[in-house]
Amino acid sequence: MLNRLAYRIHLSLERHFPEQRLFLKSDTETRFIRLRPSTQIIALAGGALALAWTIVATALIMMDSIGAGSAREQSARQQAMYEERLNTLSADRDLRAEEAVRAQDRFNIALAQVSDMQERLLASEDRRRELETGIDAIQETLRRTIKERDEARAEADRMTLALNEQSGGATEMGRARDTVATLEYLTGALGMAAEERNAEIAEAEAARAEVQAIADAKAALEMRNDAIFTKLEEALTISVEPLDNMFREAGMEPEDLLDAVRDGYSGQGGPLTPISFSTSGAAPSAEELRANAILGSLDRMNMYRIAAFKLPFAMPVKDSFRWTSGFGYRRDPKGAGNRMHEGTDMAGAYGTPIYATADGTVVHAGWDNGYGRLVKIRHDFGIETRYAHLSQVRVEVGQRVSRGDRIGDMGNSGRSTGTHLHYEVRLGGSAVNPMTFIKAAKNVF
Repeated sequence: MLNRLAYRIHLSLERHFPEQRLFLKSDTETRFIRLRPSTQIIALAGGALALAWTIVATALIMMDSIGAGSAREQSARQQAMYEERLNTLSADRDLRAEEAVRAQDRFNIALAQVSDMQERLLASEDRRRELETGIDAIQETLRRTIKERDEARAEADRMTLALNEQSGGATEMGRARDTVATLEYLTGALGMAAEERNAEIAEAEAARAEVQAIADAKAALEMRNDAIFTKLEEALTISVEPLDNMFREAGMEPEDLLDAVRDGYSGQGGPLTPISFSTSGAAPSAEELRANAILGSLDRMNMYRIAAFKLPFAMPVKDSFRWTSGFGYRRDPKGAGNRMHEGTDMAGAYGTPIYATADGTVVHAGWDNGYGRLVKIRHDFGIETRYAHLSQVRVEVGQRVSRGDRIGDMGNSGRSTGTHLHYEVRLGGSAVNPMTFIKAAKNVF
């Protein structure tokens, strides 16, 4: 039964795939290979499967290529938008920097005016005290003169009464002469007392008028001081708030940062020292309190300025460039799969100057495996910056650099696919996004 079924299947296959023979001839003999129907069917099926696999693989490769092209175009558009936004932020940063410089100049001028006004106010206070002392002396002299006048009048009355009571050998002529002499003496004494009194009254009136003028000038000076203090307070509020926001956006607490800066700069004296006056134990005046508050805000701005130069808020590249790769996981350009990119890449012309982004000390300047030519700078507050793939290193280990100093040139050394700068910021040894610091400074510098 099974043999008949197999025979029938063989016959039906021979109708469509008749047996073929493949002859192989040599110089001495001839051989042939029999291609049975089943063998032909297996070969045909294998060829069909290979053809189908080729078509499917080609389609998948074409779809992946089309998708990759669309992704590249979308990435290019996003990159162009990102660069345009960064250019706008850079222009805004420059404008803020100019405004900060102008505000600092206004602060210095206003501070000089406040100092001059304080000196004038102290001088007016000394003059007022001298006038009050003079008025008290004049009033005391006037009281003493009036008392002497009253005593002279009483003495004249007693003498007149004594003359009237006299009797004996005195004649009427002698009494008349004595009376006239006494009256002349009293009249002269009273006239001199009246003149002295009038002169002292005039001096007292002039002193009162001068005291009133000084009081009016003092009131006008206080009003002017109040207006200047108000403008200074408003300007300081407007200037300090962006600095507070800048450090908070960079992930730092402003008060802790200022304490750390003060620990490193603990010297005393200077123009920002609080104002103090000898008040004999009296409480400080309102003007002194406001002046000290303004000086405190100026000191805060000065501490912020010191901290800003010690933190990487500046740009390492000042010439034209384009952003090519940001911080985070990405597909490795060398084909090593997805890897963490611990910095940001800026592509530009070969040899473009590279600058330090903050004050610090160079701790590495040379070759370092995948980084190529690398510069490491250690800053305060546990921060380190790295500048990799350089074509030339222009600093040495141990060298102190300031923000804006040229430390190398852009290149293509190490594990790199093109000319660019690989820029890293590390906090406590861990890599953080450099754009955090760059964006934080957009409204200040």
